Amino acid sequence: MVKVGCCGFPVSQEEYFKKFSIVEIQQTFYQIPEEKTALKWRERAFSNFEFTLKAWQLITHPANSPTYRRLKLKIKEEKNYGFFKPTEEVFSAWEETEKVASILKARVIVFQSPSSFRPEKENIENMKEFFRNIKRKNYIFCWEPRGDWEEGLIRKICEELNLVHCVDPFKNKALFGEIRYFRLHGKTGYNYRYSDEELNYLKEKIEKGIPTYVMFNNVYMFEDALRFKKIMKIK
Repeated sequence: MVKVGCCGFPVSQEEYFKKFSIVEIQQTFYQIPEEKTALKWRERAFSNFEFTLKAWQLITHPANSPTYRRLKLKIKEEKNYGFFKPTEEVFSAWEETEKVASILKARVIVFQSPSSFRPEKENIENMKEFFRNIKRKNYIFCWEPRGDWEEGLIRKICEELNLVHCVDPFKNKALFGEIRYFRLHGKTGYNYRYSDEELNYLKEKIEKGIPTYVMFNNVYMFEDALRFKKIMKIK
């Protein structure tokens, strides 16, 4: 099973739902939407349409992250946010993320840690405590580490916490997980268009028998995702 889609809606939802069977919601990373908004998204989509989403940045990113500029919430104790810290604020952010995931009937949730989240003992212990204390239910948790993480350590953490290692397949190899979850950010950055040769290379990276999500996150995501669907012969 291979699913192809975009990170966010690059076109109107009406048009998008006609072309794809999956989308990764980005808004949940910056600011959790109101429940009524999530419900509208779910109702507009076909019953078999799949939503995945990014976990709220309050869980993964510290308060000095530039992404907080898009946050509507007022932050008080800045030190209590991000890096999977075992704080009331972080666990509350998870609960809000999970509410939206439940409304959308999402199965996959992506936790993207910033490059400032380094492979240090405190960070790793916080991460372990976070994932051991939240209710997993039937969700598949994907972890997309940024920065300098050694492959052996990534594999060990993912195995121990049952996390899918989320990667850009043009940059890294997926090291662990019951599924493959690829996020394509553009080989040289967001303003990038993938060539036919590169998309055929991507096709060869897909392993038989492993459910694979291919999510484009570049300026030309809509066109590139449609081209890749054609290459994969997905209707």
